[in-house]
Amino acid sequence: MTTDRDQLEFVSDAQASLAAMSELVPWKVMVIDDDNDVHSLTHMVLREFTFEGRKLEFLFGHSGQDAKRLMEEHPDTAVLLLDVVMEREEAGLEAVEYIRNTLGNRFVRIILRTGQPGRAPEQRVITSYDINDYKEKTELTSQKLMTAVTAALRAYRDLKIIDENRRGLEKIILATQSLFEVHSLKKLATGILIQLVALLELEEGALYVHPAGFAASDLDADLTLYAGTGPYEELIGKTVQDTGNPRAIALVEKALQRQESFCEENCYVGYFRTKNGSLNLLFLQGSKPLNALDQKLIAIFSNNVSLAFDNAYTNQEMLETQQELTFSLGAAVDSHVHQSEYHLRRVAASARLLANLAGLSEEEAELLELAAPLHDLGKIAVPDTILTKPGRLSPEEWSIMQAHTHVGARLLQNNKQRVLQAGAIIAGMHHEQWDGKGYPNGLSGEEIPIFARITSLVDVFDTLAHDRYYEKSWKINTIIDFITQNRGTLFDPDLVDLFLEHLPEFQAIQTALPNPGS
Repeated sequence: MTTDRDQLEFVSDAQASLAAMSELVPWKVMVIDDDNDVHSLTHMVLREFTFEGRKLEFLFGHSGQDAKRLMEEHPDTAVLLLDVVMEREEAGLEAVEYIRNTLGNRFVRIILRTGQPGRAPEQRVITSYDINDYKEKTELTSQKLMTAVTAALRAYRDLKIIDENRRGLEKIILATQSLFEVHSLKKLATGILIQLVALLELEEGALYVHPAGFAASDLDADLTLYAGTGPYEELIGKTVQDTGNPRAIALVEKALQRQESFCEENCYVGYFRTKNGSLNLLFLQGSKPLNALDQKLIAIFSNNVSLAFDNAYTNQEMLETQQELTFSLGAAVDSHVHQSEYHLRRVAASARLLANLAGLSEEEAELLELAAPLHDLGKIAVPDTILTKPGRLSPEEWSIMQAHTHVGARLLQNNKQRVLQAGAIIAGMHHEQWDGKGYPNGLSGEEIPIFARITSLVDVFDTLAHDRYYEKSWKINTIIDFITQNRGTLFDPDLVDLFLEHLPEFQAIQTALPNPGS
């Protein structure tokens, strides 16, 4: 049995892969001395030296200026063997000051070597400068030189590990913050992939699979990709088997069998079961083996991913509930005016599309989609005799009809839910006109909220495209002519331009959601 929170098993093969890393970059050792014999002797003593399986790469210079330049070019230098007296009496100490304070390099381990200790007394140098060791050249035998370099490399390694842990934790904090801002499962999955790739600085692809509630051990179930990066991005909607990646398939099946997350060489498979029973699998493949630090960071991040999935599912359920509420309220009005519920669904989908085209954020577009079905809520208070009257309305009847905007806004405006607040705006203002001749308040141009302007346009389009109890549907060319003629009078001209430019996409919504029996 697995625990409530996902656990990672760190496969010992990762250590085996570390042992095989003969291709690891060597440690950089910089030798700065104005005596070429010192260069030759240092290279001769240390040329076969290794530390943790990594050899040394030597960088040579003859002056304090060389030290400054080479450290600028090679900030990843691990050890600096530095003479004090070169072109000037304190050229070496000036280089230390530049490296530590100007370049801000606190990692390189500096071993000061001097043949004239009286000119740079050890006590003064140790107290005043950030150096790590002080050696007189006469005492630095071959064995002592190797001992000093070993100690310096060990200290450099430990400092880098501490810094990598710090940077990794900072990345986790930033990644976690962004995860909990996401409500959509698809956006969450994509966000997790991006954050993991950034966390581990990986370059290759990753995929996210969702078995749609099938048991983790049910290997006959199709696992479907619905978010991906790299080569998997084009496979969204396909199954894991369709990826054609034998290793990915095998590791995913292994995760399903074991019902736990794990790392294996350069791959990570995350197994997440949410509180509502949904199962989610994450597969990530990098270009290098995952070391111990990578695995620790993934383990910490995975705990937050589990919580984020629970949060996303909860938010999705809330959104679905809100959407059903708005459709139910709108449908009650539609049945009152003998329109199909599919009118509301088409208006909602079209409003979201136009919001996206107009540059609204994804969150705003989603909110508009939920609220748009409430645009005619106030008609619930209009008598059927007026709503179904085939001819022109009398002035009194028209006044009652216009009042539906006030009724709809009043019914919704005092609710604290964002969806219903947006619905109040739409219900109250979707009959305002761009030229200021609409109702109820005669607003014009951008005084009319963008949600109301968008809903007004897509509502008119959908209404004219379908039969009503008092009038048959219009031909598409007639509808387009009407919208074009009223560009800048009834409708926002910019929205009209976007609508016409993307007309096939709006027509596709009509095709996908036809009225029953049509």
